[in-house]
Amino acid sequence: MGRGKIEIKRIENATNRQVTYSKRRSGIMKKARELTVLCDAQVAIIMFSSTGKYHEFCSTGTDIKGIFDRYQQAIGTSLWIEQYENMQRTLNHLKDINRNLRTEIRQRMGEDLDALEFEELRDLEQNVDAALKEVRQRKYHVITTRICSAR
Repeated sequence: MGRGKIEIKRIENATNRQVTYSKRRSGIMKKARELTVLCDAQVAIIMFSSTGKYHEFCSTGTDIKGIFDRYQQAIGTSLWIEQYENMQRTLNHLKDINRNLRTEIRQRMGEDLDALEFEELRDLEQNVDAALKEVRQRKYHVITTRICSAR
């Protein structure tokens, strides 16, 4: 007695859908193991359930990265190059920001001023004056607070 055919469509009931996913996941993992053993195939499966849970299978003696590398070689493309280039651009941008901040700190400490033009020196002086006023205001506030609390 065989099983009846079912219509392949989304299962509306969430509980039934999860049970079916779990059973079929086990089945596909079993088939992947069998394919690996019987045919000496390299198999990798990555699945995410609708709840976001992650399941994987990878043939013994291989790893997911190795499978992806072989896949890229087979189709003649790189899955990672765009991500790598984005990371390189971000890294270079952050290095530029870091370099500029370090230069600004050195200039505020009175170093590396020879390369600055008159306008830049004047702006730096105004920034240092504004910072000094903030420091003095904070210092006077702390002193006043201590005097008031000591009374």
